[in-house]
Amino acid sequence: MRNETVLILAIVIFSLVIGSKSPEFFTLANLFDILRSSFVQLLFALGVLIVIISGGIDVSFPIVGIFAGYTAVVIMQKFELDGESLLIPIVLAIVIGTLLGGVNAIAIAGFGIPTLIATLGTAGIFRGLMLTLIGSSFISDIPIALDQFSTADLVKFESAAGTLVRLHVLVIPITIITILISLILSRTLFGRSVYALGGGVEPTRRLGISVKGTQTKIYLLAGALSGLAGILYVSLQRKANPYDLAGSELDIIAAVVLGGASIMGGYGTVFGTVLGVLFINLIKNNLVLLGVSSSWQRAAVGALLVIGITLQAISESRRNKRRRALSESEVDSSE
Repeated sequence: MRNETVLILAIVIFSLVIGSKSPEFFTLANLFDILRSSFVQLLFALGVLIVIISGGIDVSFPIVGIFAGYTAVVIMQKFELDGESLLIPIVLAIVIGTLLGGVNAIAIAGFGIPTLIATLGTAGIFRGLMLTLIGSSFISDIPIALDQFSTADLVKFESAAGTLVRLHVLVIPITIITILISLILSRTLFGRSVYALGGGVEPTRRLGISVKGTQTKIYLLAGALSGLAGILYVSLQRKANPYDLAGSELDIIAAVVLGGASIMGGYGTVFGTVLGVLFINLIKNNLVLLGVSSSWQRAAVGALLVIGITLQAISESRRNKRRRALSESEVDSSE
């Protein structure tokens, strides 16, 4: 059974259990709230998905995101840029995120440092630079365009029960970006190169694919997505706090792995990642309705990550056994 199918079943079962405890769970307002809480996480997860498919692991993305978002706000204020422009801070954050992704690319593609060590190191460097050179103060008066965008709703009405139902306009661009990443991975030469790289560096070279070039594009793209996620996080929270997002790696990586992306590289789907993000948000936002303390949230997410990796290991072991059995039968038949 495919991971996506298992996740859909898990989401349905969990939703039924939560709904039996709290009928308000099955309301349009709650659905829209879950979607809103998933937007930023999904952008981070798409970048992580690309990295994991390529056989790497990135733990710097939350720091890249808040570095880009916070720095964009500081630049807007210091240089008195047009605060009524939404485009300027978004472009600034994407550019900053891409540059930080470029640093990861230099470490990994240029110097051959293992991805986990490289991104762990750069995360510490980026965080230190941000707090030392950019600022360490909480900023509540973010540019007016970012502040107003937090309440830019595509749908807004009051339900019969008196609950305010709001669907943020971000659902449109996030959907478009998700579809584009899916098309890039499935329909382009770059996407095929990412999957090939996950299968091994030497086989990728034998196919005539530039390993360094592919790695560079991967981390630049992951940085750009993280930068965008960072500035959208600042907007939705209506504040810029340089200490935010640190420590959110577990949730995002767990979502991608639960979505079926192989931690060893070579496999992963955007659809599975979307389901993984939704499932993690369901778990985190609704455990309290089952009488489980909110302090157990991270334990639950960590357990899900371990379960996901364990299932992958079992599945890979079974595939290897079938391959060996098949090869042995072919040898016996040839004799």
